[in-house]
Amino acid sequence: MSASATARHIGRNTLLVAFAFGLAAAAGLLRNMVIARQFPLGAELDAYYAAFRLPDLLFTVVAGGALATAFIPVFADYLARDDRLGAWRLAAAITNWVVLIVAIGAVVAGLAAPWLVRVLIAPGFPPPQQATTVTLMRLVLVSTVLFGISSVQSSALHGFKHFLLPALAPVVYPLGITAGALWLTPRWGVVGLAVGAILGAALHLAVKIPALVYFGFRWWPVLDPHHPGVRRVAVLIGPRILDLGVFHLTLIAMTNLASRLDPGSVTGLEWGWDAMQLPETLIGTAFGIVAFPTLAGLAAAGDVAGLRRTLAETLAAVMALAAPAALLLILLGRPLLTLLYQRGGFDAAAIETIAIALRFFALGLLGHVCLELAARAFFAQQDTVTPLLVAVAAAAANIALGLVLMRWLAHGGLALANALAVSAEVMVLLVLLRRRWGGVEGRRLVYTLVRVMLATALMAVAVTVTLSLTAQGGRLFALALSTTVGLLVYGLTCVLLREEALFYLPAALLARGPVFRGRAEGIEP
Repeated sequence: MSASATARHIGRNTLLVAFAFGLAAAAGLLRNMVIARQFPLGAELDAYYAAFRLPDLLFTVVAGGALATAFIPVFADYLARDDRLGAWRLAAAITNWVVLIVAIGAVVAGLAAPWLVRVLIAPGFPPPQQATTVTLMRLVLVSTVLFGISSVQSSALHGFKHFLLPALAPVVYPLGITAGALWLTPRWGVVGLAVGAILGAALHLAVKIPALVYFGFRWWPVLDPHHPGVRRVAVLIGPRILDLGVFHLTLIAMTNLASRLDPGSVTGLEWGWDAMQLPETLIGTAFGIVAFPTLAGLAAAGDVAGLRRTLAETLAAVMALAAPAALLLILLGRPLLTLLYQRGGFDAAAIETIAIALRFFALGLLGHVCLELAARAFFAQQDTVTPLLVAVAAAAANIALGLVLMRWLAHGGLALANALAVSAEVMVLLVLLRRRWGGVEGRRLVYTLVRVMLATALMAVAVTVTLSLTAQGGRLFALALSTTVGLLVYGLTCVLLREEALFYLPAALLARGPVFRGRAEGIEP
């Protein structure tokens, strides 16, 4: 595939995936707005979010993104041989394994929940709050079984190259929690949110049923442990399980530390993380998902130059998009959170708790979006061990920094520790890629970063001045105008500095020749 064709493919499909993620983000925003109206920031919500830590880890280890990475290639092999019946039998066996393992894990976790909450997850909670967390965790574990089934079916549909209904599944999940917040919490309190999570998980699976029927879904009560496809999936999934498991263990450690701080700290971190994840998902995850098959194809062909070029172009693009997003989160995060969530039990103090976490998380946004691509560059070469080892080191650094910084910055220190650790993780991965490939077009990336930072600095001045001039004009008007002026200044500065990375997506959609002619032809190192 030529450089221009590669860019068009990545650009167009990134926009499609980002649109689906945007819908899911909107549904999540609605969920949070309803929760903010129903609950104050405090012990109940802290217990609710802490209750998800272990179920999320269980789902990730058994049926999360690691399973999709291992299952889809094997499932696709059957489809390529026109063996649809064999493909569905493989899917049935994997589904049964997932249900069996997740169900056993859920039962064990449910029985051990009092000890797990008291010792591992939230030792800083007082006993009544720990008891609430135990109850909520046991309910959330039910949804984990449903998510396990749904995950395999999403992967199967991806194997058929059907993406629409799996993309809608993350949209309907938060709607189930929203329903619980609206209609169940008045009677059951925070337990209604957990029941809503079960409803959301059921919707996550149900939305895919029409596509499953269309593609001839079949199920058998088999495990087939000696089936070559099952064995192949088991071999491929190991390192990725450890990689993702390390990430969720880090989140558990952060919850453990936050539980020792003031009430509301766990929720503040959770909501600050969610707000940062919106641009991270729209930019980093969307680019990563779409670029991964291209990187894998280049790696399979032994095209090191193509790998360097594709990684450099996409890294430059995500940096150019993430830098202004991070600045907007830092400067406008608090007034935006106030506009969205300051209602009901969420007062100004609650908003400030979330805003502090958001500001520090936003400092790591560049690192998070670049990690989506840097890690996948290793996966494309069928190397899942190197990113795992780097992730373990980053997790240890994250926890150590959190222990130190929380003494001075409370929960903000935990968020800052995450930002510093992920930034270091990306730098290490890029250094390792540079040694492996003989370069990663580092000069181009440094030039892009310098120009982007200069444009961001001018944007910061524009946003700050506009905010001060519109302070009396209403919060929504001030936010809209400040964002518009800031982005115009940023874009104009990038044009004047001839920084083309910001325009990667429109250039990819419109280009007929190389998107960045000099760079695609290797003129700039």
